[in-house]
Amino acid sequence: MIADFRNAKKIVIKIGSSLLVADGKLREKWLQNFAKNVSQLMKKKVEVVIVTSGAIALGKSFLQRDLTKKLSLEEKQAAAAIGQIQLMSFYRDFFKKLKIDVAQILLTAADCNSRERYENSRNTIETLLRNGIIPIINENDSVAVDEIKIGDNDQLAARVAQMTNSELLILFSDIDGLYSKNPRIYKNAQIIPEVKRITLEIENMAGGAVSMVGTGGMITKIKAAKMAAAAGCNTIVTNGTLENALQELFLGEKKFTIFRSEKKSTKILKARRSWLSGLLNIKGELIVNECTREAMACRRISLLAIGVIGVCGDFEKGSAVFIRDEAGNHIATGIVNYGAADVQKILEKNSVEVKKILGSDAKPDVVRIDNLIVV
Repeated sequence: MIADFRNAKKIVIKIGSSLLVADGKLREKWLQNFAKNVSQLMKKKVEVVIVTSGAIALGKSFLQRDLTKKLSLEEKQAAAAIGQIQLMSFYRDFFKKLKIDVAQILLTAADCNSRERYENSRNTIETLLRNGIIPIINENDSVAVDEIKIGDNDQLAARVAQMTNSELLILFSDIDGLYSKNPRIYKNAQIIPEVKRITLEIENMAGGAVSMVGTGGMITKIKAAKMAAAAGCNTIVTNGTLENALQELFLGEKKFTIFRSEKKSTKILKARRSWLSGLLNIKGELIVNECTREAMACRRISLLAIGVIGVCGDFEKGSAVFIRDEAGNHIATGIVNYGAADVQKILEKNSVEVKKILGSDAKPDVVRIDNLIVV
């Protein structure tokens, strides 16, 4: 099994609700052992950032006795507000016994997407790490609504890995890794120990959005691995349900799938491109023709109106959008020069036509080269 990840000196670890909470109560023994495992890594001069779920799961029991009942948005927000205090108290107490201090950071999609807030968040995390304090990060569920939610902590963890220039992202799940097909249905399913490049075939193996843990599933972990790879960070997906899962991973006693960052991404991206590569909760999309897709894959270019053949979503000038080819593949992310209504007017138009439609000062590029990153 490939084990060079053991040399990583900065690691982001994501813990899902199902690992931390069972029947509305914390799995105290699991967290106690996890804290010891993290302590062992820190003694080897490894910097650790934790991205955690669990606030809603812990707070839910304060609002209702029937834990199977689905919560409304307002109830989720209230549960998060209650549970976050409980969650951080547990983290603080278990790490305090090991003479390690922790700090809480709550983020929203807006914090991750705004360049200024992104930089501020990164500076806070780096300052904590320099002082030997573990940053413990969660989405700010008590204020987030569906329109601005990150959606799952797998992608939040990948965003944090980008922020901190981490070398390794560990996504603990309730399954050993990525399988060739669903192992819960097919007995002959084979685990894939290494993925060198995330292709459409690899994404299809995730089986869509069928949830395996928490709010995500394997497909969210694939998306997270793709984000991390863009910043030169490897990602491991492995089963974290058993006690001492982190220790067993580093001792080579666990199955896992490692998603490699591509060779072209091994050097840390410049700050702006790293920020662009992990924008979250994007609603708008641009569809480009085949010639444009090929050109974008071969060289750095602006996205011109003449190459855009479709618009999805309602976005404004300055919004972040995904750029897809005609087959639906996500090929780039960028910040648009025009709102959706104006882009719709200039689809497949050349520079002269764009000026006639939008005015003499209008630019032919829908996304400027400095605001575009091919993924």
